[in-house]
Amino acid sequence: MKIESKHVVSLTYDLYVDKDGTEEFVEKATEEQPLTFLYGAGQMLPKFEENLSSLSTGDAYDFRLSAADAYGEYDEEAVANLPKEMFDGTDMPEIGSILPLQDNQGHRFQGQVVSIAEDSVIVDLNHPMAGQELHFKGTILNVRPANEEEMAHGHAHGPDGHHHH
Repeated sequence: MKIESKHVVSLTYDLYVDKDGTEEFVEKATEEQPLTFLYGAGQMLPKFEENLSSLSTGDAYDFRLSAADAYGEYDEEAVANLPKEMFDGTDMPEIGSILPLQDNQGHRFQGQVVSIAEDSVIVDLNHPMAGQELHFKGTILNVRPANEEEMAHGHAHGPDGHHHH
């Protein structure tokens, strides 16, 4: 079956990023634990879906996404100084640790602590993969039409359409 909008796709992937000309392995999805998603529902990177659009069950794929098509270019400005008072009564975060943050609109996001100054903690708000070219390769395991419940919820309920708890 060919991948189309409103279909549930299960696939394996190996993800590599290009770092200074060498490819570094980041993560993978296996046949035992595939990535399953509702195609066309806006959960995945648009260019990721575009690259899969002509494939069918059993097809192998291998493509790259530029930083701009993936998580964006690295933004030097996307750095926040958090006042140390925010951490009163809690342990000071360590450099390199990831902090769960929330903006005034209630959106949750993460920042990585890059340094700790006298009165503030400096946090990089870029996505960890910002500025990096992504290289995906894998195989399409399964493609099926989404069921009504999945369409209503806007996401896949696992490879066979049922919730797993």
